[in-house]
Amino acid sequence: MKLAFSTLGVPGMPVADVVRLAAGQGYQGVELRAHPEEPVHPGLGSAERAAVVEAFDRGGVEILTVAGYVKVAAAGEDEPVLAELAGLVELARDLGARYVRVFPGGGDQDPAESDAIAARRLGAAAPHAADLGVRILLETHDSHRGGADVARVVGTVGHGQIGALWDVMHTWLAGEEPVASHAVLAPHLGYVQVKDVASAEDTTPLALGAGVLPLRKCLDTLDQDGWVCWEYEKRWYPEAAGLPELLAAGREHLLRLGSPKQ
Repeated sequence: MKLAFSTLGVPGMPVADVVRLAAGQGYQGVELRAHPEEPVHPGLGSAERAAVVEAFDRGGVEILTVAGYVKVAAAGEDEPVLAELAGLVELARDLGARYVRVFPGGGDQDPAESDAIAARRLGAAAPHAADLGVRILLETHDSHRGGADVARVVGTVGHGQIGALWDVMHTWLAGEEPVASHAVLAPHLGYVQVKDVASAEDTTPLALGAGVLPLRKCLDTLDQDGWVCWEYEKRWYPEAAGLPELLAAGREHLLRLGSPKQ
């Protein structure tokens, strides 16, 4: 198992510090939150992008994903969505990241309509992503929190550069068993985001293993050489404990849960 963490857990942390933290705590990769309030975002120029790449290369840490906020199923015109998505794909290419993360964001639209919008936009974005060697992953989230919901859209697109990102909290909130989520997502799966929370009503991030999410059951479904990313939502819960102090124990917990069963 290869481990990463999301910079959502260390909001605003400079790139050099993120690299040192990942390398020092034994994480092979990082999911970069691509937002204007963060050090890495689509507004960076070429020299700034090159400096980010150099910092990660020097530390021996992989940039796994550019985690964007495009809502591919949102109501409205396609062009602004596609333009934003193209910018994220180009940023990922320049940084050497494998993936771009997008959200559904279908809101209260009819599910069939939001599915069609998302599939149309992802299909339109797929050739550009293929040309740049980047895979776009639709996360189990908001209007499409179940694995079956995301698989329905990605399967409709039917393009290898369009895949799925399994956020285990959202499939759990959708009422799916991990084995069922994995079964529908597996043909499209890029990687898995893990986290832990106290309950469906209290989603303040906790140390891995301190909450109720079925992490062992989720990891039991995965290939041993896949990526697992800890998405600790410190940005949205400033009162939560700091992630840097939790990373070492979190790593050990994930490796223990994911070790082959005898």
